[in-house]
Amino acid sequence: MTQKHTDKKLLSKGIKYMALTLPLLFLCPYLITLSFINKDNSAFYLFIVLGIIAGGWALFLFYKGIKTLMDALFN
Repeated sequence: MTQKHTDKKLLSKGIKYMALTLPLLFLCPYLITLSFINKDNSAFYLFIVLGIIAGGWALFLFYKGIKTLMDALFN
């Protein structure tokens, strides 16, 4: 019976995804808060759209990072 080992290349790829997720997790609430501060001018629409896009990317990269880490550890 052979023992399975962690795929180090796949593990580093998953860690890179998680490292990209971290700044987006801080950027998204900041942009959305900034948009609600600027309700009176047209910057509201710019910041709310950028905040929602950053949130979507954060969720996507978080999912992809966790999935990649799990594949590296358990396959």
